[in-house]
Amino acid sequence: MRELLRKWGGPGASDVAELLTSELVTNALIHTEHGAVVTATVVPEQLRVEVRDFVPGLAPPHVPPADDGTHGRGLVLVEALADSWGVEDHVVGKVVWFELDGGAA
Repeated sequence: MRELLRKWGGPGASDVAELLTSELVTNALIHTEHGAVVTATVVPEQLRVEVRDFVPGLAPPHVPPADDGTHGRGLVLVEALADSWGVEDHVVGKVVWFELDGGAA
């Protein structure tokens, strides 16, 4: 992802994209045990990253208590930093995606 986005977007945009991708992949690997497939589509104006897993369903994001360590904040970060994001159900599993505009993060 880092190499793909090295020259894309404004200052900090590739760092945000890398962080959000890491969060979605981590969620897929921790919560499914079935692996994940990552797809990134880059055009000058926009980046779309999709992380597909093979387990249906997704609990709504929540803000964990302040003393809950570092877990449970991935989707909250995605919601806060992405220009748009969502979840699409598939026959087998789901795709969690986000989009970033090419401007400054």
